[in-house]
Amino acid sequence: MSALAAAIAAAWRATSTSEFVAAALGFAYVVLVIRQHRAGWLAALASTALYLQVFAVARLYMQAALQGYYVAVAAYGWWAWRRTGTTAPLAVTRASGRLQLAGLAAALVAAALSAWWLAAGDASPAPFLDALTTWASVFATWLQARKKLDNWAWWLAIDTLIALLCWQQRLYLSMILYILYLGLAAIGWRSWYRDMQSAAGTRGAGG
Repeated sequence: MSALAAAIAAAWRATSTSEFVAAALGFAYVVLVIRQHRAGWLAALASTALYLQVFAVARLYMQAALQGYYVAVAAYGWWAWRRTGTTAPLAVTRASGRLQLAGLAAALVAAALSAWWLAAGDASPAPFLDALTTWASVFATWLQARKKLDNWAWWLAIDTLIALLCWQQRLYLSMILYILYLGLAAIGWRSWYRDMQSAAGTRGAGG
């Protein structure tokens, strides 16, 4: 245990400023999204721009490429969550089982193809895990931008796998962040579920 603690302390001292700031902004993003605050997408935009560099340096190229997608989704989320005089805020709803099965199947197929490509070029130290978490995150982020409650269940699984990936690559600050994300995902599920139930009760009372 002492050797493990020493390794974590050494890695912590070696943590780049970019990774530290990206982790802080990533945490802020999840907290704001749980509260359904539109500013969360601005924090996501800044965090992903920094994480693109962090993952590229660690040779986790699929995770790095994912950050480019996150930038686009952050812009879409900022737009989709807007509220104007004529546009009601996006409501929390459930994703259908068929949609989620399709998303899972697509993520597995895309991960298998991407992992084969990464392994062939020796471009990643963990090709399948890198690819699977990347493609699953693509789908989960889209669910989140559409305010689908089920995105939080996806993040519970994805964050567990990414925490393992960060541990393997000695990205300990990011590993801690993703472990914290597990707790936030559970909180997010409960918060969005209550909001969805409250909205359904209000509609029922109004009817």
